[in-house]
Amino acid sequence: MWTHVEPLHAITYFHPRARAAHEAIGLRGYWRGYFAGRAAPLGPVGAAPVIAAFFTFAPPMVSRALPAVWQLASPEEALRARLTGAVQALAELTYELPEAHLAEAAELLEAATVGADTAGRVLGAANAALPRGDYPLARLWQAATTLREHRGDGHVAALVAAGLDPVETLAFRVAGDMPAEHLLGRGWTPEQWAQARARLVDRGWLTGDGEPTEAGRSGFQAVEDATDQAATRPWRALGPDGTERLRELLVPVARACHTIIPADSPIGLPALHP
Repeated sequence: MWTHVEPLHAITYFHPRARAAHEAIGLRGYWRGYFAGRAAPLGPVGAAPVIAAFFTFAPPMVSRALPAVWQLASPEEALRARLTGAVQALAELTYELPEAHLAEAAELLEAATVGADTAGRVLGAANAALPRGDYPLARLWQAATTLREHRGDGHVAALVAAGLDPVETLAFRVAGDMPAEHLLGRGWTPEQWAQARARLVDRGWLTGDGEPTEAGRSGFQAVEDATDQAATRPWRALGPDGTERLRELLVPVARACHTIIPADSPIGLPALHP
């Protein structure tokens, strides 16, 4: 289900209409829109809670954006801009689908969010508390975003429980299956990358040549398994029939959204299964 929900949320980062909506309220530059839009459900926060919740960004990078972005646009303005941009993007991508199709998908996806326990999930809870949208596309995007952040909160918890810090997590991904240039733009210095790799070698997760060890692969897979397990409650609440029906409805939407996600996206989103 992650492969069907994540593309809907991700258009807010990659579609030109989403970026234009942020720029229209004064949030020029990719990262201003990113930090303001994603942090806005938390209110006019400073850097500290966002550093914690977003996890993989270097503190100085977050501190350059927050709280300064709130002088350009309030959280309420940022929330309207991100929803406006997302709805415009979805409208462009799904114009061939009947409104009844989108409305049914929104209804089921919202039902899944009701079954999501947000205790301990800061971003998931903040998004779940936002007002329900007036139209199917707004409801669809917001529900997808709530479930995406719900899963992300669980992933961060699994990484913390495994004893991995943010830059170690990124360094292991780079060593394993993701080109370095996909993740280097998160503010960490070359020294911090080198130190993280050295800690992973000491831990037995990387060889001296920087290759993942069997212990490292199994350890990281345990994190992924814990993330999946922690993300199952919304789908258990929706039930197997409702989940399968929602999957069918989301296939054309997710495929359309997938087309605008760059191949070098750090999300690492696989193609949808046939």
